[in-house]
Amino acid sequence: MKTWKPSAFGVIGLGRFGTALAISLAEAGKEVIVVDCNEDKVRELRHYTEYAFVTDNLSKETLQEVGIQNCDTVIVCIGEKIDACILTTLNVVSLGVPHVIAKAISSDQGTVLEKIGAEVVYPERDMALRLGKRLVAGNHFLDFIALNNEVEIRQIQATSRITDYTVEQLDIRRKYGLNIIAIESGGTTEIEIYPQYQIRKEDILVVIGKTKNIAKFEKAIAD
Repeated sequence: MKTWKPSAFGVIGLGRFGTALAISLAEAGKEVIVVDCNEDKVRELRHYTEYAFVTDNLSKETLQEVGIQNCDTVIVCIGEKIDACILTTLNVVSLGVPHVIAKAISSDQGTVLEKIGAEVVYPERDMALRLGKRLVAGNHFLDFIALNNEVEIRQIQATSRITDYTVEQLDIRRKYGLNIIAIESGGTTEIEIYPQYQIRKEDILVVIGKTKNIAKFEKAIAD
């Protein structure tokens, strides 16, 4: 009898999002069950997991047969087929899976999925927002992590306006409500930031704070 690892994942739907997710999990050493109606897509995933199943029937009984109920987390990646997405998510939830995530393509669909007990993700929308921020911020924006709608961790390239200033002289905590949590310089990352550290033009400041305050700081130091 198969003994499942506590960290087993299920991925239902092998479109671009589901396939990339399943491969990422498998390459990280996680046990993954994948399910799709397309035999070619399932065959490709068998290079990554032995638990790859072809079925166009996503009933509760079928999902139980392939072992979805043994997963700690199941991701339903069939957002484009709204009725199938909602019904499949309901079936997974009813099987008692502790953590169910469902891909949605609209807020209305997401609302329904949340009401039946799923965590909702909007991959296309989130990617568009990320790209939009990158385009708007231009060369001063290298990367960011959005912690919520108001707070981010962002990398900011130092400019000539702050070159040779010390961290103490910048005083961005008082002026902008931001904290420098790391400085990347010369291929190394320093996380112990001393007040007397002098900013060099090649430095990248990693700051945390409210998005609007980060924007003010970037504007203030722009060349």
